[in-house]
Amino acid sequence: MIVTVTDDEPKVLVVDGPDGGPPLLPSGPLDPDSDDTLDLAVRRWLAIQTGVTVSYMEQLYTFGDRMRSAPEPGERQLAVGYLALVPEETPAEGAMWIDTYDLFPWEDYRRGPPSVLRDDMYPRLDAWAFNDVARQGRAQITFGIGAPWDPIRVLERYELLYEASLVAEAFTARLEPLPGALGGRALGRDHRRIVATALGRLRGKLTYRPLIFEVMPEAFTLTELQHTVEALVGIELHKQNFRRIVDRGDLVERTGEHRSSTGGRPAALYRFRSDVVSERPSPGFSLPRPKRL
Repeated sequence: MIVTVTDDEPKVLVVDGPDGGPPLLPSGPLDPDSDDTLDLAVRRWLAIQTGVTVSYMEQLYTFGDRMRSAPEPGERQLAVGYLALVPEETPAEGAMWIDTYDLFPWEDYRRGPPSVLRDDMYPRLDAWAFNDVARQGRAQITFGIGAPWDPIRVLERYELLYEASLVAEAFTARLEPLPGALGGRALGRDHRRIVATALGRLRGKLTYRPLIFEVMPEAFTLTELQHTVEALVGIELHKQNFRRIVDRGDLVERTGEHRSSTGGRPAALYRFRSDVVSERPSPGFSLPRPKRL
């Protein structure tokens, strides 16, 4: 999963699916003879399929859903997932950036509780959990219904919707025809589950690693930094509180330059202060809880 933020919206890079099917994350098979490491195999396939070069990349998880295509009957295909962050660049033909919240519209809390959750997903979950106390409790905790919303529970929310047959992949795995409207845009195979895993990991790591600066330009305003953090974690942050967090964390430094903006005074430009990584073990952004639904 390759992540960027453009115009305050998080994006994920996908490639065309086979035979006009749903898009997929960039991927390909390991060549045991020429790929000395898994990381090198990933970079090779990224170059072939997307033309995008990544610097920061980490191994995410191993996925082995039964719905993964297997080359021979009786075999099980495993995938090693990776997470990478990049400033946006134009990918090669056949690859494109798509909005992350098209995949998970219930994850965007920046304007308050999302209507798709309140008006669509929760009534369906309520029907699925009817007269089942255990299901009701899981839905309430996972989706922040009468409980604090936890931005990091991305995978748990997707898994619950999968179990309740509220996402397309649940029907694809059972080789059943798709019903009417389902939650979010589907990806092929189990790739939306991989994105959910990666997004939850990323949101968690932003609290103790300065990964946000992998998607920032070299110079930026504090407003641009705040909007980028908000885009990835899916919640709105109080401006003065955010700036206190940045100041207290000593994460950035002034460049001495300013950017003129229409209708306002020029905004100071900042850059990431890379020394912070060696000064303390967990430099990141502490995040508040958004309002309950």
